[in-house]
Amino acid sequence: MRKKILAVFLAVALLACSLCGCSGATDKAGTSSDETLNSSGAASNSITVGIAQDLDDSLDPYQMTAAGTREVMFNVFEGLVKPDSDGNYVCAVASDYTVSEDGLVYTFTLRDGVVFHNGAACTADDVLYSFETCAATSVTSAVVTALSGITEIKADGNQIVMTLESANPDFLSYVASAYIVPKDYTDQVTKPVGTGPFKFVSRSVQESIVLERHTDYYGAGAKLDKVTYKIYEDNNALFTALNSGALDLVAHLSIDQVNNLTNGYNVLEGTMNLVQAIYLNHTVAPFDNELVRQALCYAVDVDAMMDLTAEGHGTKVGSSMYPAFGKYFDPEQAEAYPYDTDKAKELLAEAGYANGFEFTIIVPSNYQPHVDTAVVLIEQLKAVGITAHIQQVEWNTWVSDVYGNRNFEATVCGFDASTLNASAMLARWVSDNGKNMINFNNAEYDEVFAAAQSATDEAEQTELYKQCLQLLSDTAANVYLQDLADFVAINPALEGFEFYPLYVIDMSLIGYKS
Repeated sequence: MRKKILAVFLAVALLACSLCGCSGATDKAGTSSDETLNSSGAASNSITVGIAQDLDDSLDPYQMTAAGTREVMFNVFEGLVKPDSDGNYVCAVASDYTVSEDGLVYTFTLRDGVVFHNGAACTADDVLYSFETCAATSVTSAVVTALSGITEIKADGNQIVMTLESANPDFLSYVASAYIVPKDYTDQVTKPVGTGPFKFVSRSVQESIVLERHTDYYGAGAKLDKVTYKIYEDNNALFTALNSGALDLVAHLSIDQVNNLTNGYNVLEGTMNLVQAIYLNHTVAPFDNELVRQALCYAVDVDAMMDLTAEGHGTKVGSSMYPAFGKYFDPEQAEAYPYDTDKAKELLAEAGYANGFEFTIIVPSNYQPHVDTAVVLIEQLKAVGITAHIQQVEWNTWVSDVYGNRNFEATVCGFDASTLNASAMLARWVSDNGKNMINFNNAEYDEVFAAAQSATDEAEQTELYKQCLQLLSDTAANVYLQDLADFVAINPALEGFEFYPLYVIDMSLIGYKS
């Protein structure tokens, strides 16, 4: 019955669009295979992965902004340390590190034998250059802000010594995002070179990205020789290719796609590690009114939405944090606005919208879970007199118009973290942050966030970040929904896939069964 209702909602939404011109893995389903064949049907140590969006125009590691780009390039670039699937930071380009008792001095010992993809040996000069370049980038990020707190960075033989202005409990996570690149290499934008287990080979815009095994990798190395990412910004085309066996792995599937998969591939379930919400533009009426935003929160039945779109899979969130951030995530915030249409109508009347209002939700069409969510929410809002329209746009249009130019009323999407710390999720809502696409402007939030950034005691910092999350909830900054379930379909001849607490896929772990 739920699928039939959702199908009706989708049909209505598609008609409207045509008129307006617009972390552990578990086996969900699947069978084993006797053959170790790739998607082309030939014996090979390569695979083809389907992805729903092209990469950023620039592949320079310090210019990347999209989560989908970081997901792929995680396999190409490394920092002195990097995260593992358990959320720990392990040594990468560095073989060891120490931290002084006062938390101000970090000393990293460089690993012997680290070679860049262009064959050059990684030296201390490359590391110094990488940190200086990352800190000077024009892209607004928590990493850049954190690196600005380094008062001195120097090389001492095979050691890199960094001195901080003040102790930062999250500093190691920022070090992981300062990818190490060769000092004298100038083609990172189009031909990126790092130290990771895979090296970049080629890219055809809107078509594919090809990576190959880095044979001089210092560690165990990748199990596959080649990974080809095929780009399908049309969800139907992506699913058709997957179900035909043309693809070996596709992540971020919807439950409807999983239920219609018939080719015997295994399906693993994890979480997407992001915060899905109706993100509201605070400079556009009526979303500049806190009472209206709170009314929307009461008008949305998140549990029913999750039942309809994903058969109950996913985790409710009540603010800009997802469950993998265990020490910050508060499940009680998900119940701050229980479904209550009477309360919603009362708040709308108080705000001067007793008869409701109309608005448009813009959704990137290449992400089916977000489209499905928007369709259901539109139906729910009708119960309180609010008429919402869905406008599906191509990914590049969404990035340019919605994210870049902030030309929107509302959008359904998800935000992830590039590092395993709260700042990566919360910095964007500071009033003058370049990534603050909703134009959230709250002096108290800015003050508390700044205090958290300067806190040297971990417990104090954690408490301040929690205050930030509470402010986002109290002011109904957005209509917070869920951390979506992440369904991954994989060729049964393959093994080794692991879910990470970040929005990445570590291709080096995946290989054919022996």
